[in-house]
Order: sequence, then structure tokens, then C-alpha cells
Amino acid sequence: MRTQPFSVPAELASLLEGLPEPHILIDEQYRILAANTAYRRQFGPQEEVVNRKCYAVSHHFTLPCDQAGETCPRAQALLSGQVQRVLHLHHTPQGEEYVQIELTPVRSSGNRPMFFIEKMAHQPLAKPLPSPEGLVGRSPAFRHMLGLVARVAPAQASVLLLGESGTGKELVAHALHRASQRAHRPLVPVDCSSLPESLFESELFGHEKGAFTGATQARPGLVESAHGGTLFLDEVGDIPLAQQVKLLRLLETGTYRRVGSTELRHADIRVVSATHRHLAQMVAEGRFREDLYYRLGTFPIHLPPLRERREDIAPLAQALLERVAPGRKLQLAAGALALLQAQSFPGNVRELRNLLERTALLCDGHTIGVEQMQEALTCGLAPVVAAAPVGAALALDDATLARLLAEHQGSRATLAQRLGMSERSLYRRLRLLKGTDAARV
Repeated sequence: MRTQPFSVPAELASLLEGLPEPHILIDEQYRILAANTAYRRQFGPQEEVVNRKCYAVSHHFTLPCDQAGETCPRAQALLSGQVQRVLHLHHTPQGEEYVQIELTPVRSSGNRPMFFIEKMAHQPLAKPLPSPEGLVGRSPAFRHMLGLVARVAPAQASVLLLGESGTGKELVAHALHRASQRAHRPLVPVDCSSLPESLFESELFGHEKGAFTGATQARPGLVESAHGGTLFLDEVGDIPLAQQVKLLRLLETGTYRRVGSTELRHADIRVVSATHRHLAQMVAEGRFREDLYYRLGTFPIHLPPLRERREDIAPLAQALLERVAPGRKLQLAAGALALLQAQSFPGNVRELRNLLERTALLCDGHTIGVEQMQEALTCGLAPVVAAAPVGAALALDDATLARLLAEHQGSRATLAQRLGMSERSLYRRLRLLKGTDAARV
């Protein structure tokens, strides 16, 4: 075991060891001074981390987090003297994982922080690498969104998910529910856009026998089904104005009545809602109740479109291929991935999934090449975005092709296979680049 730079105060060591969650103790120089049993059990032996910098252990950085593009809770706590919470992407024995950090400064006699106690909790909301289910991403925009989800998930506040169609609002709603205190109870989705106005109240609150023509027996509503759990109101912006007041009453009082009944029932639910519509504008135009808007939007979260998180396309594509073609172990050639990353994806992740499912059906082998990706893109459902207007091989821009050529050690036939294009396509591209450094192999 490495020798500590100086002895840890006995009371701090005892406090740390008695905590059931993983904790470490660090000083103002980012050095890890101690790690408790829970940390050693989950993240590795103490002797491998003591005396090392926290950012080197968790991130493999050579600089503190705030100097390497990350939010540093220790730097913030040093300034504020308050507890700081942040969601980080850590290297762990299980690979990269999202970890919720809660850092508490411990003051010395001079009222200046001398030690910092850092609590770590594995956050299963999403994966940074391809995963068979759930949210996948690691881009700054995605991580900001995920940090908000991690903060609000344990609370009871109503959450409003905002974003374009296809950004994964339902997946985020499920992640919120799984990370909440209601995870042992059901999450009940309500597709507000598909409910006719005449049936909205009955579907949501239920009805008694004989309440209307066709009501041959009493039936509980979706609110009742969600008791103790989460009610997910998808496309809440499509609720007719006349019906919005009935939802508002539920949110304000926590009570409701079945259609045809005078009995007041209590609803123990948490409401998560989602919409692709601009609710604030609808309020200004008188098409959405202002009071309902504020009730639903206690904690709004914006989901970024795919064009704002292009770094996530590669891991998302691999994850989605595993979901749409399980068991096939499909891979994207470099050229196919480059072509994929050049698209604008107005339909966001849903469009990406559909495109990959179509591409998988067009591929007979294990590697999806440029030709198959080009064919999938030209099925009439989306415009093809390429780096130049001459053929599939031009999906790679000059800089990317130059880098791949510089790295390649074998024949042109091998390089063409690696890029997922034919030798003819590669030769045609090299002729177009003739006279440039990129064409010299």
C-alpha cells in the first residue's frame, strides 16, 4: 500500500469508513487520501488510488477536470464552500459509466476547505457506449440533458420533456421513472394525440356503468392504473382546450371523479409530460392554458436534436443495429459511417433507427458499406447529404480520406474493403484527387 502524504484525521477516516455508499477523501491538490470499503468494493482496491489525483483515476486526465473541458465539483466547492453535485463519465472496472458525484467540503479552523468528501453513485440512466436498450450518448448536449434528468428523477416534481419529434422523449420518461422512488410501481403512458375529445375524460379518469351509451360496466381510467407510479402524458400539446381544465384539476388537487360518479378519488401519481410543440407560443395564442403549462412544467428538460449531438451517431448507430438486427453482429464500414454522419436527420433518432433497419435489410454480409447506405438513403424518404456530387465514394471528405490513406499500410484493395466501397469507386476517387497529397499511396 502506498504511503499517504500525511495522516488522515481519525474522525474523518472513521466517518468515511462508516458510510454505506462509495466515498473518497481528497485534498486541495486533488490527491486521493482515502477510500472507504464501499468504494473499494465497487471501484477497486484503495492502494491503487491513494496518493493519485482524482481526475487521473476517474477520467484518465493529466489535468484537473475544469482544465480539460469537464465540470469540476471540487473547483466549484472551493469557491462556494457548498455541496456540489454533478454527473460525470468515469472510467471504472466495468468500463466507462455515468456516475453521480456529490462533493462536500470539510472546513479547517481558518474557514478554508482543507478536505473534500466525494460520494459516488453509479447512474444507470444511460450508457456512453452501444447498449442493447435505453439511452445511449456521450456528447456535451446529451450529457447536459442527462444531468438534469439525474437531478430531478428522485424528486416528485412534474417534468415536462420538450424537443423535436424523434428525440427519444419516451425513453427519457422511462429513465426518469426507473431512477425515481416510484420505480416499483407502473409507468402508464397516455398518447394524448390519439384520444378523441369525446373519450379523453373517460380514458383518463374511468367511468361508471351506464355513464354513457356503450358503458356496460364500470372501468378504471389510466390515472387509476398509474396509482403509486408515474403517468406519462405523451404529446400533451394535443389535448383539446376544453379538456385541459380537467387535467389541471387533477394536478392542482390530486383528485378526480370517474365519468358518471360523484365519488372523489385520490391520485397518488407523478406526472411526466412530453411534447414537440412550442407550448409557450400556444399559451400566447390562447390554444393552451397558461396555468396548466406552469403546472406541467415545474421542471422542463429540453432534449437536443440529433444534429446537435453528432458525436453520438457512431455509438447510437451501433446500438440501434444490435436492436433492429439482433444476432447478426453488423458493423458499419468507415465510409458508411461517414455518410451517415453527414445527414441532417430531421426525424432525429427515430429516423436514424428506421434508416439502419432499412440498411440492415439491404446488407447480406456483416459489414454495411457505402453502397448499401447510399441505397438506403435514396429510397425517397430522405435527401442524401454527401460531401460532393459524384458517386457514393464521395461521402468521405478529402480530409477524412487523407487521414485514412496515411494510416493505411496495405493494398488499395484492402483499403477499399475497409472503406466499404468497391475498388473502382476508390480508384475513381483517387483520380479526382490526383495531384494532391491525399492521392499518394
